[in-house]
Amino acid sequence: MQHSQPIKKYFALAAVAALMLTASFAFANGHEQHKTSAFMGPKANTGFAMHYREGNKSILEVSPDFVIPDTPAPHWQVVTSKGDRYLLKNLKVKPGLNNRKIEVPHYVGDIAKVEIWCSFAEALLGEASFAKPVK
Repeated sequence: MQHSQPIKKYFALAAVAALMLTASFAFANGHEQHKTSAFMGPKANTGFAMHYREGNKSILEVSPDFVIPDTPAPHWQVVTSKGDRYLLKNLKVKPGLNNRKIEVPHYVGDIAKVEIWCSFAEALLGEASFAKPVK
C-alpha cells in the first residue's frame, strides 16, 4: 500500500493540469468566450469550437480533444444566421502543421455554425452550433 500515495499525488497533479488547461482555453486573454455544441458528423465527431476576440480580431479555435479528420482537404467553414456559408482555411497545412486556430474574416457578419468541410470530396464531415449566433 505504500505505492498508493505517489499514485494519488500523480492523479491529483494530472487533475490540476487538466483544470488549468481547460481554464486557459475557456478564458484566453480574459475575453468573453462562446462555445459550440460537440462536433457531430461522419468524420468530425470529437471536441467543440470556441469563439472569442483578440483585440479587433474574431477568432475560432477547436478544443484540444478535437481530432482533425483524416481526409484529403478538411477545411473550416462557417454558416451565418442567414444561412450564408464561408469556406475558410484548410485545417491541415502540411505534416505537423495545422490551423487549429484561425482568424475569421471581417466580412463574416455572424457565426451560427462551425462546419468541417472536405473541399476535395465536397462533403460535410461534421458540424457544431452556437446556442445563438456570435459576432
